[in-house]
Amino acid sequence: MSRPDYRARIADLNGDLNAFLDLSDEAQGDGLCWGVKSNIAIKGLPLTAGIEAYRHRIAEENATVISRIRASGGTVLGTVNMHEGALGATTDNEAYGRTQNPWRKGLTPGGSSGGSGAAVAAGLCDVALGTDTMGSVRIPAAYCGVQGHKPTSGIVPDEGVVPLSTTLDHVGPLARDVETLWQAMHVLADWGPAPALEPAILSGLRIGVWNGGGTVDLTLPVSAGFEAVAARLAKAGAKTKAFTPPVYDYSRSRRAGLLISEVEGAKEHGVTAEGDQPEGFSETFMGLMQWGMRQSPEKLDAAYAHIAEVHHAAMQVWDEVDFVIAPTAPQQAFGFDDPVPANQADFTAWADFAYLPATAVFTGLCSDGLPLSCQIIGPEGSDQETLKAAAAVEALLGKPPMPKGYE
Repeated sequence: MSRPDYRARIADLNGDLNAFLDLSDEAQGDGLCWGVKSNIAIKGLPLTAGIEAYRHRIAEENATVISRIRASGGTVLGTVNMHEGALGATTDNEAYGRTQNPWRKGLTPGGSSGGSGAAVAAGLCDVALGTDTMGSVRIPAAYCGVQGHKPTSGIVPDEGVVPLSTTLDHVGPLARDVETLWQAMHVLADWGPAPALEPAILSGLRIGVWNGGGTVDLTLPVSAGFEAVAARLAKAGAKTKAFTPPVYDYSRSRRAGLLISEVEGAKEHGVTAEGDQPEGFSETFMGLMQWGMRQSPEKLDAAYAHIAEVHHAAMQVWDEVDFVIAPTAPQQAFGFDDPVPANQADFTAWADFAYLPATAVFTGLCSDGLPLSCQIIGPEGSDQETLKAAAAVEALLGKPPMPKGYE
């Protein structure tokens, strides 16, 4: 099947959406067509990381992943919008504007890779690159009704990526279907030509069903939708059992991940604990990084120790289950003017801390017409097997439709 003329679609549809920012001059080829989060270096294009201070910074070299895309015959269409500095999950960017959710104007596409999720959902590219520190590939995938993969740590190189956290960052793809994620990961991880994707056999598969009830405040559509997914998997022959991640504690783990991100982000951007706000950094972005820099060394050491403990404990769970399923986010996409939930990343951060592969998969639309999503999480290094399991879930539940107006 021939691909759409993506540059024509961007010209027609991106104006209100504000997903793509700067376009390359590459002609569309036969390979995958990619949008690229604006914290990933594309030689000759702005490398802003969503920060006004870097508006005129032009990348002098390609990130390793961009070189791999080009070597595969792929087309890099241009950069897409993101949350400022990757420190947030709404893509409500003061400098580069809000990226709208294609499912409903006025709703966030998630973040920090919100432009990536919106571009894929609106059919402006085959696949988009994002980065995921505590859920920033999978949350936009969930809110925008597409599929997204957070790789095992170290599987996809991060050279040429402006980091938020060198400890927790991962580069990963978003696409409309798991088959395209499979093809994209073969490019990004340099696995060679992608063979045909063969979905896992669900019958007999041991699946841990994340038990967050009573601990995480889930919206009713998310709770009901996730219960329905678990029931469908059991009916398909999977052996399901309740699962709670060992050591992982929502509040403590969230604070640890944020502190590490704030401190490492501050060091990347030369921000100190006190002092004048540099020009081109928003007050919110500066405030978060300065707060982190004001914390004691002992508190930061404790955060790193907790992350290491979560990672070590996660290595022990795979004797009892083959995969874990969890809601991707505790809520669906919400309005830009609504309060931002503190728990957005409570289900996604575990895979970042534990270095696990995790694929967010569309699971249907609820009564208000917004997408639902769950994530399939596998053992460290099992990216291909996790994608095969995600493909089986996709086959069971169906691929995401196009949002109205973008068909």
